[in-house]
Amino acid sequence: MAFQDIIWAIAMAGMGLVALVFVHVVANAGKAADAATLTRTQKLIAGLRKGLFALLLLIFVGASYATLHRFPIPRQDTTLQASQVVDVLGRQWSWQMSRQGQAAGSSLRLDAGSPVEFRVTSADVNHGFAIYAPDGRIVIQTQAMPDYTNKILYTFTQPGTYKVMCLEYCGLGHAPMVTSFEVAQAPGG
Repeated sequence: MAFQDIIWAIAMAGMGLVALVFVHVVANAGKAADAATLTRTQKLIAGLRKGLFALLLLIFVGASYATLHRFPIPRQDTTLQASQVVDVLGRQWSWQMSRQGQAAGSSLRLDAGSPVEFRVTSADVNHGFAIYAPDGRIVIQTQAMPDYTNKILYTFTQPGTYKVMCLEYCGLGHAPMVTSFEVAQAPGG
């Protein structure tokens, strides 16, 4: 059974339970209750409320852990342990990318198989920094924001020509805001 089918079954069971409670309440709405029944019902409702709160809290904690324990965004306040570091500056309407330790003016070339730290910022407005693989799919993305540097860490596994495009409308020159770089097989790899 697919995960989506399991969630659907749980949702249907929950809706069915709510419907049954609703029918029970409607069926007993006109009946007079004595003091003992009223007290018992109030205690039952208080217990159900506490139990439901505990269940929802447990589900929240479990869902949060399940979705965030492998949080893909690295810490932004430390230096990342990457063998390749690329400084990226977005500006209307171009990307300036330079690898630390690579000669200025040469085209950007990265090695496959070793982590790359991209330090992304903007000189003017917000830009959406997205790297597209040779087959056209997005492999990683972040925001380029003025006065702030976002760090992303990625290990390229496939050699080829990768494109960088802007994902956030940044003015008239947004569409042609494209650059590319090469990822080559690491020497000896």
